[in-house]
Amino acid sequence: MRLTALTALLTFVIDQATKWLVVWWLGLAERGAIDLVAPWLTFRMAWNRGINFGVGSSDEAIVRWGLVVVALAISAWVWRWVGRSAPSRLARVSGGLLIGGALGNVVDRVLYGAVADFLNMSCCGIENPYAFNVADIAIFAGAIGLVLFTRETKPAPDASGNGSAKTGRRAAPRRKAASGKDDAGGRPGGGKTP
Repeated sequence: MRLTALTALLTFVIDQATKWLVVWWLGLAERGAIDLVAPWLTFRMAWNRGINFGVGSSDEAIVRWGLVVVALAISAWVWRWVGRSAPSRLARVSGGLLIGGALGNVVDRVLYGAVADFLNMSCCGIENPYAFNVADIAIFAGAIGLVLFTRETKPAPDASGNGSAKTGRRAAPRRKAASGKDDAGGRPGGGKTP
């Protein structure tokens, strides 16, 4: 949990710091666009009232607060999942990225009514009309990481070789067949009825 929390906190701080620096300190909110390495990297102001890339954009409060609730619910579910399972180190980092990014965008929706997107990248004569932010990158990377780095783990055997020592559950004792040998079905004759 510590790694997930640290990753989430770091992601959140970087997201909010870059938004403050670019949108407010550099004045992108008023200027609209700043060319850094045009056309590859441009700061372009976009207030996203929808999901990613403006999908589902609406000025309605129900959409705004609905997206806040969905982001908080997903963050809470990922946090709980990481805490209750034993994911790999990369899966814990991925969970932290997703949580930190989601919370960064939640803060924007609460404070401004929309998410502050400012990164725009174009290449090869194709102009990208969309803008995004650090939180969007973290959410995308976190979701992909959870898919790639989450693996199903089998419980470790307890001292007798049965069941799971992790869960604390004991396996049912195996019954002996009439011959005194273990029987997979627990019945004499190798699990077959006479």
